[in-house]
Amino acid sequence: MENIESFLYQLANYPYLQTALYTSILVGIICGVIGCFIIMRGMALMGDAISHAVLPGVVLAYMLGVNFFIGAVIAGVLTALAIGFISQNSRIKEDSAIGIMFTAMFAVGVIMITSLDGTTVDLWHILFGNVLAVSRTDLYFTLGIGLFVILAILIFYRPLLLSTFDETMAKASGLPVKWIHYLLMLLLSFVTVASLQTVGIILVVAMLITPGATAYLLTERFSIMLILAALIGVISGIVGLYLSVIYNVSSGGSIVVTASGIFAVAFLFSPKQGLVFKLLRKPKEEDQQAA
Repeated sequence: MENIESFLYQLANYPYLQTALYTSILVGIICGVIGCFIIMRGMALMGDAISHAVLPGVVLAYMLGVNFFIGAVIAGVLTALAIGFISQNSRIKEDSAIGIMFTAMFAVGVIMITSLDGTTVDLWHILFGNVLAVSRTDLYFTLGIGLFVILAILIFYRPLLLSTFDETMAKASGLPVKWIHYLLMLLLSFVTVASLQTVGIILVVAMLITPGATAYLLTERFSIMLILAALIGVISGIVGLYLSVIYNVSSGGSIVVTASGIFAVAFLFSPKQGLVFKLLRKPKEEDQQAA
């Protein structure tokens, strides 16, 4: 109780902590929502690829003295386009193209970081996240990206939904499935960029996948899944920030561990999909089959 009072006191008196809280909430929402589409399309590896591939763009932006958001978005979009180009113009399948591109881009980023002198501390926050260092300008960038992502999903919800669950039907209906895929990649790149300072490049894939995966265990309706994933993302951001401040540990790690803890609870105790309830139902089902 004392820790909670201390956290609330700091939250009321320190603007930087308020900025961190708002950013964590925004990132939790957009990661949860876009993550649902990534999971249902079986594109978790693509999320991992985009998150790692933005590193050289971030470093280049740092070297040029421009906002890292710009470099990260460009690197993420170019990587997504390159993966699609390789898989569509060769015998290489998409998962292999993803592995080639994201490791190559991440390696280039690592080389660029090691070539710089005295700047690795600043870029360390991009790798592992430090939401407490987020500025008001970064918050406004995150808000802008969040509004764009949510608005795009609302506008293109039906095409995205149909192409996610029945690509054949989407093609037969005349939907530009290829361009819908690239739109999702663009949104994924934006969300990754928005999450960089909160959880970092290394951990952003966890926030893209874990809230959505947790929601998937709790409901069979996609619209409810979107809401639950956003809510789980928000709770993870708030609780993770609290743990980071009170125990002076990594903010990105705290947020991801919180999200993973919520997933573990859902995995064990989800009413329909939970392992515990499945084990409890198993003897009853066996008795019914025997009868």
